[in-house]
Amino acid sequence: MKENKPAAIRVERLKKNYGEVEAVREIDLEVRQGEIFGLIGPDGAGKTTTFQILAGVMQATSGDVRVFGKPARESRSIAGYLTQTFSLYPDLSVTENIRYVGDLRHVPPKEITERGNHYLRLFDMDRFTDRLAGRLSGGMKQKLALACALVAQPRVLLLDEPTTGVDPVSRREFWDTLAHLAAEGLTMLVATPYLDEAERCHRVALMHLGKIHQTGTPAELRERLGMKRLEVRTDNLAKAEDQLLTRVGEESQNAIADVQRFGDRLDVLVRDPEAGRKTIQDELSKAGLPVENISATQPTLENTFVATLRGMGQETRAPAFPGRHPHRDLGDKVAIGAKDLSKRFGSFQAVKKINLEVRYGEIYGLLGANGAGKTTTIKMLCGLLGSSSGEMDLAGEKGNLRNESVRQRIGYMSQKFSLYDDLTIEENLEFFAGVYAVPPDEINAKKKWVLEFAGLKDKERQITGSLPGGWKQRVAFGAAILHEPSVLFLDEPTSGVDPLARRAFWRMINQLADRGTAILVTTHYLEEAEQCNRLGFMVAGELVAEGTPSGVKSEQGGHLLEMIVDHPQRAADLLKEKTERWRVSLFGDRLHVIVDDDIEAGKREIARKLEAAGLHIREAHEEHYSLEDVFIVVVEKAKRQGKAAAQE
Repeated sequence: MKENKPAAIRVERLKKNYGEVEAVREIDLEVRQGEIFGLIGPDGAGKTTTFQILAGVMQATSGDVRVFGKPARESRSIAGYLTQTFSLYPDLSVTENIRYVGDLRHVPPKEITERGNHYLRLFDMDRFTDRLAGRLSGGMKQKLALACALVAQPRVLLLDEPTTGVDPVSRREFWDTLAHLAAEGLTMLVATPYLDEAERCHRVALMHLGKIHQTGTPAELRERLGMKRLEVRTDNLAKAEDQLLTRVGEESQNAIADVQRFGDRLDVLVRDPEAGRKTIQDELSKAGLPVENISATQPTLENTFVATLRGMGQETRAPAFPGRHPHRDLGDKVAIGAKDLSKRFGSFQAVKKINLEVRYGEIYGLLGANGAGKTTTIKMLCGLLGSSSGEMDLAGEKGNLRNESVRQRIGYMSQKFSLYDDLTIEENLEFFAGVYAVPPDEINAKKKWVLEFAGLKDKERQITGSLPGGWKQRVAFGAAILHEPSVLFLDEPTSGVDPLARRAFWRMINQLADRGTAILVTTHYLEEAEQCNRLGFMVAGELVAEGTPSGVKSEQGGHLLEMIVDHPQRAADLLKEKTERWRVSLFGDRLHVIVDDDIEAGKREIARKLEAAGLHIREAHEEHYSLEDVFIVVVEKAKRQGKAAAQE
């Protein structure tokens, strides 16, 4: 993003109070024309309040906000705003939603039709014009909401967590569309809890407790951190994590800044890679743990985010769970099993001969695009939905999985309904404690733990429906484990949860697994899928790939090239015309291309295609596959084999 671009949004000393609460505390912000600017921060940072003021729907307490030189409230005609909540009318069709918003914004009828058709074609939704909005998948709803926002041709687009609950394929398509719109001159301000998405922004700002603390490109923020990430592989990750955490916070050069546990490795942040490597080896040797491998790489934006907030005194540790009933005695027996499991709804086969096993003490991640059959599979496995054919094991039982004994041994946090919105937090917890027959002498300690874990201490009388999404998810998780189940199903448990809270979630999930609980989890956020011990990828009702996070990456073959090129959007468009579109994606000013050839041959072929169009590669190197890259490759390979995803 060239710095000589004029400012589209300028914010000076913006302040917003709600009574005595300072939600936004005199922030300054400048977003340039044609820029994708990311606003990142934990829940309660003040991001949504800032968006509402910029959109002209809320008055600031003080300060100056200008959108293309005019006050925000006078600029509403040139601003589009996608809120966190679903802003469409579910009983209207795709076309009717677009027409309604166009009429509301005084767009001439002919232009509504022309622009609506243009964006629906761009988003690959022109086949679904007559479908009711309420029957669209999460990804398609967001694309339709974006089309509605664009029909008035705004000059500024405000996107408040636009891809929460959207699957990785749709997320990538959504962000590729945003990159196109930015190249055409549209200015965008985006809030997102997914920091792999923030990597796609030209610049980002970190907001915390109503203030902006850092601004820069993602690369600049990582550089300012001044640290390296060491990936550590050893036998006992739980024991290794505990040992290395004893060195976090020291001031010495050998100190460890952060330790994060994943499914088959630890990520350790250090200032000096060589000194850090020696510290890790010494500490693990003390604990009697052999080191299989230590490799150095760059920190992620999420590493940067967490380390920066920790430096401000924001801690992510979860309180110790007051559990009294561990399940280590169950060993590594199969806790969740399926053999040739299938499900039909009329003529539609949603699940096709699934075979999987999850053992006690294991975290298994079930991944797939919207419509792949994940939720249907989970509902069958936990006894909520009967199968059409196949066999299942659950908590040592076969056949009748709906009996009372089995139900007392499982926990289930669903994607949508988990809590009663019209009850208080305390009433919800007491209800679930009663349903799951939690012993009376354990209830108070466990309710107290849920409130502390959720960051809602002394808020037990608050109505649950009034909670922001991230806090509600934490309470729902607590309710699902009150009875200490031996088998736990988590269907997108951290959807919309900020990175700090997500860490606390996964620290708790790992603790449960260490105590012997079998856990099956689904997620659309593939960086967190790295926390699973094993993964299964579903496409169109079939399990098409399975293995550890590192294993599935190594099995895909090919190479991921990261390049800095002249005119990145033009380069991305050109390469998509000359190769399969899924191989090319734009991350801010960097281009990612997946090649099957030898890495050097791949570079030469891409350079040849670009130079023929007058475009030049300034820098190119190989990057490791992310799980999102693997997900895209797995889905595309399955499509080539004739396994097309279900219609959304």
